[in-house]
Amino acid sequence: MEHVTDNETYIKGSLIRYIFHNEENLYTVARIRVQETNEDYTEKDVIITGYMAKMYEQETYFFYGQFVQHPKYGKQYNVTRHKRELPQTKSGVIQYLSSDLFEGIGKKTAKAIVDTLGERAISKIVNDETILSKVPNLREDVAKKLYESLKEHEGLDKIMIFLSECGFGPKLSMRIYQVYKEETIEMIKENPYQLVYDVEGIGFKRADELGAVRGIKGSHPERIRAGALFVLTEQSMQNGHVYLDFEPFVKTVKELLDGETTIEESMIAHECIHLDEEERLVLDKERVYLPSLYYAEKGLATSIKRLLQSKEMVATFSDDEFSTALAKIERKLNIEYADSQREAIKTALSSPLMLLTGGPGTGKTTIIQGIVELYSELNGLPLELGAYKQDEPFPFILAAPTGRAAKRMSEATDLPACTIHRLLGWKGEWFEHDDDNPIEGKLLIVDEVSMVDIWLANQLFKSLPKGMQVVLVGDEDQLPSVQPGQVLKDLLDANLMPTVKLSNVYRQAEGSSIIELAHSIKRGILPNNFSDATEDRRFFPCQTDEVVDVVEQICMLAVQKGYTVHDIQVLAPMYKGKAGVENINIHLQNLFNPKHEQKREFEYRDTIFRTGDKVLQLVNDSENQVFNGDIGVISAIFFAKETEEKEDQIVVTFDGKDVVYTRNTLHSLTLAYCCSIHKSQGSEYPIVILPIVNSYYRMLKRNLVYTAVTRSKRFLLMCGEKSAFSYAVENKMQDERNSLLTLKLQQLVNAST
Repeated sequence: MEHVTDNETYIKGSLIRYIFHNEENLYTVARIRVQETNEDYTEKDVIITGYMAKMYEQETYFFYGQFVQHPKYGKQYNVTRHKRELPQTKSGVIQYLSSDLFEGIGKKTAKAIVDTLGERAISKIVNDETILSKVPNLREDVAKKLYESLKEHEGLDKIMIFLSECGFGPKLSMRIYQVYKEETIEMIKENPYQLVYDVEGIGFKRADELGAVRGIKGSHPERIRAGALFVLTEQSMQNGHVYLDFEPFVKTVKELLDGETTIEESMIAHECIHLDEEERLVLDKERVYLPSLYYAEKGLATSIKRLLQSKEMVATFSDDEFSTALAKIERKLNIEYADSQREAIKTALSSPLMLLTGGPGTGKTTIIQGIVELYSELNGLPLELGAYKQDEPFPFILAAPTGRAAKRMSEATDLPACTIHRLLGWKGEWFEHDDDNPIEGKLLIVDEVSMVDIWLANQLFKSLPKGMQVVLVGDEDQLPSVQPGQVLKDLLDANLMPTVKLSNVYRQAEGSSIIELAHSIKRGILPNNFSDATEDRRFFPCQTDEVVDVVEQICMLAVQKGYTVHDIQVLAPMYKGKAGVENINIHLQNLFNPKHEQKREFEYRDTIFRTGDKVLQLVNDSENQVFNGDIGVISAIFFAKETEEKEDQIVVTFDGKDVVYTRNTLHSLTLAYCCSIHKSQGSEYPIVILPIVNSYYRMLKRNLVYTAVTRSKRFLLMCGEKSAFSYAVENKMQDERNSLLTLKLQQLVNAST
């Protein structure tokens, strides 16, 4: 038999029904009608399991594998690969072509095809699309669809065999196929290293092994280029660098590639020149950039220079006009601004671009409100949306990197606020607004600027129209952006624009020991009363193995006092380990939302999602207007047989808005009972539970703990080892990021003065 090699066991059969089919990774459990087998098996049907593309009842397949005994479900056939069998007789081919698989082909048309081309019609069509022109009265569009469908079916068989020969198992093979479809073989032959960037679960070493099979090994130029791009991308994304210094970069590439063949550094440098010529990286003196980062840094510097030089477009007012307007606003808001706050408001209104920085409780939000109110009063622009015509832009724009930060701005000012991505019209792969299509408005205030990376900052600034005044607000002591760059730090270091640094704590009078602790941490001091219980802060000593139990106990106490899961946020520095985000989430899910017969659930990868779960959005989704850091609740789960689309669905409610997720989009969702400190940036929570233990040592830095502490609004409940807190607070070392934004700004501005 042509389908079977020596000693290869198989079952030939057709689909009776699916028991389970995961559309995301194609894992399948199905019942098969047995037609033929060389296994010692006499039953009429069998349960098969494995990673398989969709099967159809009308088709016959060969399943290759072996029987296994499942502890719960009994005897099953574990399939390592499968192959569709084409019909061999004229009647079989007619029945196959007239099935539901091929749109527009009825029995009459199928018979005409077979009468013209014979019983080998299928292979003839696949090998030569034009042969269908011989079939009388066959429409061109129907012929084209038939050819494409047959090619797709045949292509999957070939692809799976090819990937198997390359050493990929069925699970990974299906994942690769889902990314590249019919282009899989061509893509892998052309550039196996692309798998590293496109397919989850394939690292450089695995792609390098595949490259060797394809003859790309040792000092092959394509291997050196792939290694260089891998190192550049990895270090930029993992460490936040905008560029890498060329000499250490080359050494790192050499370390990656050296094996049986020693790669000379001169060879790496030579290939980098070719990559530069192909615009796949940028060589700039002794530095190497990803092109997108090079042009983002250069573009941002140019945009800021343009903004700083537009001072003549800023409306002027006298000291008396300012004082009169300020007094009016103080009466309206029933507030009295301190001298430093007045100066900050006046500076913002007098400048095309201003930086406002300060820690918690220093009055940043109060100043933002004052800037908006004074701008409105001095320029005669009402703050009510209804005062403007439908096609007239609202002059006041408030934005922040995350949805929760934008919501806080809106609550503080009673004005609309949005994420920066939404402001710029993010469409999933491109932005609606840029230098050719700027946003409309007169005053822009951006909060939480420490979170803004170089890419987003460049897109924002090049989208600003002439004459717009900009106020950037942030806390320089917080963590830098997750993605490359350190925009706020670089702008402060450049010292080219009016800057107000707030240091006086105005919320101290409210008796917030959390704010007091935050400012001590900022100075690198763990206060002597750190372990003492206060009205809003407590510390519970415990070891790494005890963290989960202590966190659970704290959560239960909070619930007993009337707080809900939505008031409580656990923050942890690391994902892995006994005291990591992932393990804490599993335990808190069981605590807050345990398994129940009336609650629906299903497993995605290693996570169980259940109705009622608190979940976190991990990426920006422009279509559904949910963004990285948004927290919602699973309000419903529907199984494939219940939906029109015939696929599993999770419905998550974000602030009253429902968003539907399928298995293809669930990678953007995770449990949110505990989240990383990085993910908490831009958010505030009534209760923060913060475990810090010595096993987190790699992450223990002052700005990390400071960021976590400043997320708490009412209560801060810390647990772990005091020595770990002390080490983190004293460790002022931040991960150094390579950036030339400060220098480029200074050179541009100084050259024009």
